[in-house]
Parts: sequence; structure tokens; C-alpha cells
Amino acid sequence: MTGYEGLTQLGRKSTIPASPAEAVIERVPNPEPGLSYVVRFVCPEFTSLCPLTGQPDFAHLVLDYIPDAWIVESKSLKLFLASFRNHGAFHEACTLMVARRVVDLLTPRWLRIGGYWYPRGGMPIDVFWQTGAPPEGVWIPPQEVAPYRGRG
Repeated sequence: MTGYEGLTQLGRKSTIPASPAEAVIERVPNPEPGLSYVVRFVCPEFTSLCPLTGQPDFAHLVLDYIPDAWIVESKSLKLFLASFRNHGAFHEACTLMVARRVVDLLTPRWLRIGGYWYPRGGMPIDVFWQTGAPPEGVWIPPQEVAPYRGRG
């Protein structure tokens, strides 16, 4: 199984890394490098900590990318996302850290992230970023995460 030899987490017992800096995201060769297609990861229960108060923050993350030579190995991505559980950073920093780590690892043709953060102090914060315009002719589905409405 060429391309999978270096994986250290898939198929093995793994623990959640203590921090995003310690987390290792792994990649495997794109099985269809000649095609332009979108890969979507959704993490509806992303958690981190406020860097000042230590209070928990919650988000719904949607990560879309068009692979080039590599795709992300999903178990390692899940462990990376879980490593934010005890990490203190503002919403913007967490969202962009996730996107940049994936971009640095994969060098995708295109990537976008939507970080839909639940309210703290009565105000939700949504963070969006993408690497540029997507390639022509690729269907990019909308993220369609409903805005926070509260009760009522």
C-alpha cells in the first residue's frame, strides 16, 4: 500500500495531543490527482478556551478544500481539532490556525474555512478565510450553517 507507510495514527490507538502545537496532521497521496473535486470536513463540536478567562468556547467548523497531490488523513485531523480543547486562543486565531496548518501540510489547489462560533457575551463571532478564488468549473457547495438565533 504505497503512500501509507509513514502514517503513525491510523489503525493505532492514539491519544488526543496536549496542544495544537504537539498535534501531527498526516497526509496520503490523492487517489485522483487529475480531478478537481471538493473535500469537506465538518466539526460541529469544536471547542477551545478563551485565552483570558479560561471559559470554554464552542464552534461549528466547516473546512472545504480542493486537493492537489495530497489529501488529509482524517483521524489525524480529528485528533488535531480535539487538541484545541485545552488551548487558549481567540476565535479568529483558532479558525485561522486550523486552516493554515492544513494549507501548509497539503498545499491544496484551494481551501476555505468557516468558523461559526457560538455566542459569548450575547454575540456570536463567525470567521471566514480562503486561499483565493476556486478553480473554474468546480462545484463548491454552500456551507449553509444557520446563523445563531438563540431561543424564540
